[in-house]
Order: sequence, then structure tokens, then C-alpha cells
Amino acid sequence: MANSLKSATFLMESKLAAAARGDINAYFDLGVAFSTGGHGVNVDLIEAHKWFNLAAVKGHEESQLCRAEISEEMTARQIAEAQREARAWLQQIAARAA
Repeated sequence: MANSLKSATFLMESKLAAAARGDINAYFDLGVAFSTGGHGVNVDLIEAHKWFNLAAVKGHEESQLCRAEISEEMTARQIAEAQREARAWLQQIAARAA
């Protein structure tokens, strides 16, 4: 059990590091993890929408479909929060690059 938790933690950390470099596949993978509760994280549709949105904006077509699908289960307020978080992520990445 401890090894699987370590593996999940390592995988999420590596996906977050790749996302910080702008990897759209990492964005998508994070969206999948948060929408399904995979890789040791709880289901969080706001977080999932954020990651799918970031990937979709970069042209990842499957992310566009996934974002639309989970949006049906979210309130307008939750979607707005996810969009704010996506913008904040982009600002944070831009600030690191500067």
C-alpha cells in the first residue's frame, strides 16, 4: 500500500512538473486524474475542469470533449472557479518564466 501511494505521489508530482513546463499531455492527464479520482487524488471536478481547459486552449481535442462532459455535472459557479484557477495557473507560470 505504501509503495502504491509513493508511486501515485511521484506520478502526480511529475505530471505537475511537466504541466509547469507547458506540456499539454500533462494537463490532460491531470484532468483525467482529478475527474476519475485516479493516481491517489480525490475526484475534484473544479480541478479537472481547470486542467482540461488548459489543455483544450492549447488545442488538445480530447480535452475539449472531457471538459464539456464534466461541465454538465458542474454549476456555473464551479465552472467560473475552475476558469479563475486556470488563469491563475497561467499567470503563475508566466511569472516564473520572467
